[in-house]
Amino acid sequence: MLDWSEVVGKNVRRYRTESGLTQEQLALDAKLDLTYVGGIERGVRNPSILVLAKIAGVLGVEPADLIRR
Repeated sequence: MLDWSEVVGKNVRRYRTESGLTQEQLALDAKLDLTYVGGIERGVRNPSILVLAKIAGVLGVEPADLIRR
């Protein structure tokens, strides 16, 4: 069974590093807690659609890009 939290985490990390952002900068720009962003990237947190939209906005991608395999 596919682990969607892991898919989202890997995508967030990939787009973040491609953008040259640290986890801290992504968290600040998206107005999220740093530990929450870290949890998302590790696949241990399950972000809401609204949180995915905030992250996607900072990363300059569509929210759907964050859930694409």
